Amino acid sequence: MGDSHGPGRSEPADALGAGWERHRPAVFGVAYRLLGSVADAEDVTQDVWLRAAGADLRDVGDLHAWLVTVAARRSYDILKSARFRRETYVGPWLPEPLLTGPDASQPVLVDESVSSAMLLIMEELSPPERVAFVLHDVFGLEFGRIAEVLDVSVPGARQLASRARRRVAGAKRSAPQASKAERERVLTAFRAAYETGDLAGLVRLLHPDVVYVTDGGGKVSAARRLISGGERVAEVMVRTGRQWQPDRIDFAEIGGELALVFQREGRVYSVDTVQITGGLISAYRRVMNPDKLARI
Repeated sequence: MGDSHGPGRSEPADALGAGWERHRPAVFGVAYRLLGSVADAEDVTQDVWLRAAGADLRDVGDLHAWLVTVAARRSYDILKSARFRRETYVGPWLPEPLLTGPDASQPVLVDESVSSAMLLIMEELSPPERVAFVLHDVFGLEFGRIAEVLDVSVPGARQLASRARRRVAGAKRSAPQASKAERERVLTAFRAAYETGDLAGLVRLLHPDVVYVTDGGGKVSAARRLISGGERVAEVMVRTGRQWQPDRIDFAEIGGELALVFQREGRVYSVDTVQITGGLISAYRRVMNPDKLARI
């Protein structure tokens, strides 16, 4: 996108260039939160840049809101069609891991709404509810703009956001977020047990009703159904650990939370995020689809 500062640019385009890097994380961020895909969010960000570069922005009073609105409208179109793609996806679908923190190549506004758990909660919302919630509760856009994106009335936009907020709050109450220190403690112990094939150690770290989800997308060998139960999940993990024999298991910040990155033969073969309840892992989510790991 650095090529945009060429000769012959108009004053509005120059003004956009000056503000683009400041607003770009929000443009990418709204698209990622709505789509759960880094690749799609990058495409939307590029589309917004091209749209903005070709527009007369002299009468735009709030460039940030304008750019976020354009990104939301484009994402909404993709989100509606993505529902069909989800139905034909091979095996469980998980959000594409987003590398955050100091090593991230993609700057993004980070809060709990980019975590894998929150993205899966929002996946249960209808596309209009998801858009209304993200734009209002995360990005603070006024309901007039949200109504334009969704082609509904302002009261309708308020109702969509309110309904989404209640559903999200209910899901969060049933799965409260663990502290950073607790997450680090649990994952450190888990990594040690996994590396040594310590079945009993893994069982102690897993909630009795833990759910294990793997997303291979039909591209690699992965379980196509959820696996549940502490002992059963621990047995599967010990078995896969022996089969895959990772060279390294690193910590990384994914979606604003500590996660595990498994590497073998010099490449990333899985990114694993967890949900922790009462000091135990209650959900273990493993992304193995290579298309979703290309940016890690």
